[in-house]
Amino acid sequence: MQDVWITAYDGTKLHAWWIPNERAQFTFLAFHGNAGNIAGRGYVYKFLSEIPANVLAVEYRGYGKSEGKPGEKDFYRDARYAYQFLLDKQRVRPENIISFGQSLGTTTATDLASQVRVGGLILEAPFTSIADMAHRQFPYLPGVTLLVYGQMDTKNKIGKVKAPILIVQCSQDPVIPPVLGQEVYAAAPSPKQLLKFDMSCHEESSLLAPAKYSAELKNFLSKLPATK
Repeated sequence: MQDVWITAYDGTKLHAWWIPNERAQFTFLAFHGNAGNIAGRGYVYKFLSEIPANVLAVEYRGYGKSEGKPGEKDFYRDARYAYQFLLDKQRVRPENIISFGQSLGTTTATDLASQVRVGGLILEAPFTSIADMAHRQFPYLPGVTLLVYGQMDTKNKIGKVKAPILIVQCSQDPVIPPVLGQEVYAAAPSPKQLLKFDMSCHEESSLLAPAKYSAELKNFLSKLPATK
């Protein structure tokens, strides 16, 4: 694992981990969930690295060691700079990059995959939009969705993705209602695949069911037209 720094469009320094694997064919560009930062998700990156694959785990601005303040538009811009870092600094081909997001990170992963060429898109515990989440959290406030309308709208963006898509979901998610992930899957273009885990979890599938997840992930990757 190597600490690396990525300079964003406005000079903000973004912290990331670069985890190389000499046997890698693919590189995961990983965007974590809302709570905490990359330090609390080491088990996820270890799991991805052992596929085998390279991993670039990015820390959002305002999180962990990254500079700046959090913001949706800046998250998307920063993802483009992380993508360019892989192309320029690590010499990774676009078709070998897998945009990978968990929970909050699924919005950034989807936005990136809808804008640039990637080999695949993997979303773990996705949701349709912040407005839908707000409506479910605060159903007694009918105007709340208007306050966040259009924010983190994965459901609409995923239709622009041209790469194969894998959506990973737990049957019982204490954070994001599974029905929102199902709506994202329904809106996604083919080829697409849904991987379900019949258990209660949010971002912990690789920790609780590593054998099944690894097998399905390898199967998904084996079908992608990557180059060596």
